[in-house]
Amino acid sequence: MATTGKNLSHYDRAQLPNGAHYRVGIVVSEWNGEITNALKDGAVQVLRDAGVSEVNCIVRPVPGAFELPLAAKWLLDGPNACDAIIAIGAVIRGETAHFDFVCQGVTQGLMQLGLDSGKPAIFCVLTDDNIDQSRARSGGEHGNKGIEAAVACLQMLALKNQAQ
Repeated sequence: MATTGKNLSHYDRAQLPNGAHYRVGIVVSEWNGEITNALKDGAVQVLRDAGVSEVNCIVRPVPGAFELPLAAKWLLDGPNACDAIIAIGAVIRGETAHFDFVCQGVTQGLMQLGLDSGKPAIFCVLTDDNIDQSRARSGGEHGNKGIEAAVACLQMLALKNQAQ
């Protein structure tokens, strides 16, 4: 496994793009809340470190991972639209094909949302075989993928700003 024994979530606060003028939405699945709340906390901390104000960091819960793309769309649309979205979830493999359908739907939905909106739609959905793998990626030995998602979000916002 490529991440065995590696924590990929370290970042240099001084190297983060300035987020002070951005409005960032976070949609977070309530399903597997132990995991998703840890991911959310990591993402929020990075955004704060980059200067995104509390009022411009919009966190909205959704029931499960499958609801992430639609809730993300709502935050990217409208008069108080966010500049980017981070979608946080954790889908843990079970005994049926449900895992495959949910993972595929969420992945495709978020990818299409980013393409259609022209705004960063950051995928922070763990798709693990068991809870131990999820714990390792939400603050454990492999770091916190919420941190990595927020760094990616800021980098994509900076890139979009440079491209315009």
